[in-house]
Amino acid sequence: MTLASALDAHSIDYFRLSPMLIVFGAGVIAVLVEAFAPKQRRYRAQLWLAGGALVAAFVALMFVTASFMADGASVAMSGAVVIDGPALLLQGAVLVVSLGSIAVMGERRLDRVWAPLEVRTAAGERIAVGGSSGDAADADLPADAFTPSGATVPGSPDELVAGRAGAITTEVYPLALLAVGGMMLFGACGDLLTMFIALEVLSLPLYLLCGLARRRRLLSQEASLKYFLLGAFSSAIFLFGASFAYGATGSLSLSAIGDAVAGGELEPAADRTLAVLAVTLLAVGLLFKVGAVPFGSWVPDVYQGAPTPVTALMASATKVAAFGALLRVLHVSFGALEPQWRPALWAVAILTMVVATLMAVTQGDLKRMLAYSSVSHVGFALVGAITMSQAGVAATLFYVCAYALSAFGAFALLSVVRDGAGRESTEIASWAGLGRRRPLVGAMMSLFLLSFAGIPLTSGFIAKFAVFGAAGDDGAWPLVIVGVLCSAVAAYFYIRVIVAMFFSDPPQDAPEVVTPSLLTSVPIALSAALTLVLGLFPQWLLDLATSAAAFYRG
Repeated sequence: MTLASALDAHSIDYFRLSPMLIVFGAGVIAVLVEAFAPKQRRYRAQLWLAGGALVAAFVALMFVTASFMADGASVAMSGAVVIDGPALLLQGAVLVVSLGSIAVMGERRLDRVWAPLEVRTAAGERIAVGGSSGDAADADLPADAFTPSGATVPGSPDELVAGRAGAITTEVYPLALLAVGGMMLFGACGDLLTMFIALEVLSLPLYLLCGLARRRRLLSQEASLKYFLLGAFSSAIFLFGASFAYGATGSLSLSAIGDAVAGGELEPAADRTLAVLAVTLLAVGLLFKVGAVPFGSWVPDVYQGAPTPVTALMASATKVAAFGALLRVLHVSFGALEPQWRPALWAVAILTMVVATLMAVTQGDLKRMLAYSSVSHVGFALVGAITMSQAGVAATLFYVCAYALSAFGAFALLSVVRDGAGRESTEIASWAGLGRRRPLVGAMMSLFLLSFAGIPLTSGFIAKFAVFGAAGDDGAWPLVIVGVLCSAVAAYFYIRVIVAMFFSDPPQDAPEVVTPSLLTSVPIALSAALTLVLGLFPQWLLDLATSAAAFYRG
């Protein structure tokens, strides 16, 4: 059989693939814009192209969802892509938080950088870098969160020249679009090879984006390198697991693997051993991407060092996509091997909740504390993910969607609080008294923190109640007990920040809240509003998650 006959053109459902095709197509166009558009026009062109593409993809997704509700689930690309309820719901969540992240990436009011008129080279020669003799020696230029020249040495004359010239690293927009396209594909894959490709497509741009921070460049580059090295190991382990799955079942299709495992076709003991090794290695690769303990050791350093808009994207959209892939592998392909993998994932979930919660208690940096908080929420979501029931899948879908909205808002809000030098002020001590000086910022951050803690009337409470309820119905009471205890401990470090904001005196060098443009203020406000709405009126999303909880199994 030739490749042309194996991949029949009529099997490619372009309509149901249209949301992903729009994002990938915009990413390719953005690369061309970067290559050929005049330097002065790239910023606006890239921002509008990226934002418009995500809005167009969301509109297309609504039409695809309407078709799905009328005709049911289907496959595209000869089974390489699956269009079903979980895929569509998670793609919608990815697009919503990604649109907010793209908007925050375009913010240019929060940071203002100093750039000298002259720089001294390594040889001691002075070079004029712009401006006339009448210019101020300490020119204060508007800037975004990204370095003006990612290929330069931090603090070098070349970087200062780029800063003085007002250079903008507009490459972040095509990189972000390609990463978002990979996230949309990751949770909708029908076979392990496509899933591996999606994993690389979403990961490689993020490795680069993490190293492009304008401030604390060395910390940012360290984060990028650490993420890349550990991500390379993770990808190799995932691919190794896919090879074991093929050796055990003779197929890379998720549904075919599930049929072989559930149908008793793994008669030889060797085949069953290969299948167990496959699910183990695949789970390790996916648990790295969601950031579970002990595979998520990269999360605190990377979240702290990456540019804050990139951190917001990774903490929200990446986790949504990764949980979609993890749920699909466990429930579609290896559900029949639940007795083998369930104890191990129980241990991972417990370790993730306990270790991340205890580490978060010790943090004095708010961004790093939120990073450990993100890891602990992975543990809570795993409680529902490893519950082999439709209620468990629905609870997990609701949890990751609700958490993504709050996580994006919390990380984006960090970017508006700046010290005297214009850097983000993330020390918890520096936030003392901030809530009294700027009540709106304090109220929104308090709402996000209370949601993370699972306090009633927030989306976090409904999400935790849903996953704990599904796990309890499935008999996983040890997980529920550990989760409740960890939630009680976690409330301490969340409330500690709220107490500092409203009941402590500000320090002498208290930071200021810089008023952002609509690119930042609107996404943060919408994130806060949705966090509150899902706490007060969660039933619409719960019903949506319940109706979308059935995987297509071929």
